[in-house]
Amino acid sequence: MAKNIYRGPSRTLMEYSLLPSHSTPETNIDQIDLSTPLVFWEEAKDKFSLRLPLVSAAMQSVSGVRMAIELTKLGGTSFIFCSQPIPEQAEMIRRIKSHKAGFVKPQTVYTDTLIKDVHKIREEKGFSTFPVIDKKRKLLGFLNKYDYDPYQHSKLKAIDRMSPLSEFEVGVNITDLKKANSVLMESHQHVLPIVDDESKLLYLVFRKDIQDHLNNPKQVVDENKRLIAVAAINTHDYKERVKALVQAGADVLAVDTSDGHTSYQQETLNWIEKNYPKIPIIGGNIITADGFRFLVDAGAAAVKVGMGGGSICITQEQKGTGRGLATSIIKVAEARDEYYKKTGKYIPVIADGGIVTAKDIVVALALGADYVMMGRYFARMYESPPEKVVINNRVMKPYWGEGSKRAQNWKKARYNQGKFVEGVEGFVEYAGRLRNNIDEVITKIKATMSTCGVKNIAELHKQAELEIVSRLSIREGKPHDVYLPGEGTKRDYYAREWGE
Repeated sequence: MAKNIYRGPSRTLMEYSLLPSHSTPETNIDQIDLSTPLVFWEEAKDKFSLRLPLVSAAMQSVSGVRMAIELTKLGGTSFIFCSQPIPEQAEMIRRIKSHKAGFVKPQTVYTDTLIKDVHKIREEKGFSTFPVIDKKRKLLGFLNKYDYDPYQHSKLKAIDRMSPLSEFEVGVNITDLKKANSVLMESHQHVLPIVDDESKLLYLVFRKDIQDHLNNPKQVVDENKRLIAVAAINTHDYKERVKALVQAGADVLAVDTSDGHTSYQQETLNWIEKNYPKIPIIGGNIITADGFRFLVDAGAAAVKVGMGGGSICITQEQKGTGRGLATSIIKVAEARDEYYKKTGKYIPVIADGGIVTAKDIVVALALGADYVMMGRYFARMYESPPEKVVINNRVMKPYWGEGSKRAQNWKKARYNQGKFVEGVEGFVEYAGRLRNNIDEVITKIKATMSTCGVKNIAELHKQAELEIVSRLSIREGKPHDVYLPGEGTKRDYYAREWGE
């Protein structure tokens, strides 16, 4: 007989509803704060604080460079997937970190670099402005995309087409970013070069970064005003991968496995904590209190919770392991709170898997999660890596899980994994740009919190009241007893919803 048999069923998020409480002017929707800790890190709490409780999953079809940049600007962040060669993942992290920065280490070209080679670098790296230096790194001028034609001037040298330094305002030995921004804003140029006393180039400061900050006040940045970058790793090549990712600028690492309660993950966390003590590590996935304590004792600064609940995940079907996400959050959050009382260390809990709607998000938060990880929601956006396709006159985007055959082909070739699949491939309907969609979700979350009489996630944890709803209650909460144009008859509507 099994060691333990829990007689009660594990619960899903959709089985819970929040009860309203006393709302006040302090809990008005405009007053609600959705900031939440990304990881527990005493040395840099502000650096590792999300402005929105949303992160995109470490999946090939979800979290590319575009998604990471846009979501981090909006206040969340992305976990860059590790099911790719190490140099390619490191380059993705490097591009995120170089997208926006205070003092930028520039991509330079020499005076004798041919224009055709400059243009090649521009196409590969995405840069449009190049400082032109001599062999001693002395700054001589700038070359931007308007200074040359890649065909007409291909055989000319950079010095032949550059704008000389005499046309630019220059900052000498400026180390304070506010001062550099002030000098730049008083000038009529888009970039301010920072040089030393010998005119050797040190950094660049861009006007677009100042405007970018004004346009995205919730963006999550490091101490140098660069976007935060989170990289997923596995338990196989982590020693080589971590080294490359840290060198590329990764701020946080996350072990990406379907089962985190293993000695392999323990060894990985221990090794990183010993060799890279200044890099926070997120562990997971687990679904029990024992799993939480195991990962935290191994060095995890946050823990991902969930197994088998994703829309493209079939772990429960294939292996018979898993648990409803709501029950998983409850059990792990209880262990988290107990650990906090004993140690004073608050380890964030991440709800991961099967979260689709704003209601799912706020219920997960109320049950004890600090933020949620989503795949399907973000896969529908313009910023996700796959290209759009048209199926039956509907614009779709391909979506596949990391446990699917498509993703596991990479793992199988390298680690002899992938003997059976734990995920499927499919399509999701294209939703447009993330920025145009996320406001509605955030507004719904805030509206629910306002109705519950809380003004932040910490209060939601302490004051929320939830109850389990019946199948009929869920049905009652949907449109009924009306004809819905485009939905067919009432009978047809419910047949789709409930299989009746």
